[in-house]
Amino acid sequence: RYVQPVMHDGDEIEIKDGRHPLIESFINEPFIPNDVYLNNSTDRLLIITGPNMGGKSSILRQTAIIQILAQMGSFVPATSARLPLLDRIWTRVGASDDVSRGRSTFMVEMTEAANILRNASPRSLILLDEIGRGTATFDGLSLAWAIVEYLHDSPEHAAKTLFATHYHELTELAERLPGAQNYQVTATERNGEVVFLHRLERGRA
Repeated sequence: RYVQPVMHDGDEIEIKDGRHPLIESFINEPFIPNDVYLNNSTDRLLIITGPNMGGKSSILRQTAIIQILAQMGSFVPATSARLPLLDRIWTRVGASDDVSRGRSTFMVEMTEAANILRNASPRSLILLDEIGRGTATFDGLSLAWAIVEYLHDSPEHAAKTLFATHYHELTELAERLPGAQNYQVTATERNGEVVFLHRLERGRA
């Protein structure tokens, strides 16, 4: 169930029913596909909220994998995909330290984030997962807020960005910034249990 993607000279990433090729090959239940739409104007920066284990990180990763597969000439796990040519995919995903070189998890995260902010271009794709979590809550929120504003406003570095976060205050930015949009991964409650729906929908969690 892979399709040939359409590559184009514009700025739109348009994936219909995209899937993560590794996760779907290891799980026993059907993989829940999701649509992703990004451009360099109205949908430049997607702020994604939702519970842990809801699927935020998987959506970030599958978007990158689909783009890489398409750009190297492969078919992609989706029902359709229209994709631009990107210069780079920048990621700040996962927690890791480097104790041998005296670098905490937070320092590694900030060093990688600074590298992205200096070098990303409007033809890049950026994936940021839980940025700012390695320090005090207010400091982390302030850093995340400033990074979102910079990635939105900088004409030189305003790349298409997927920004997964637990800082729900950041959802206010979608009301202030014309290129930012709120998305959520959905969950519900059934018989007193939390059920993860793994669906990406517009709105805030």
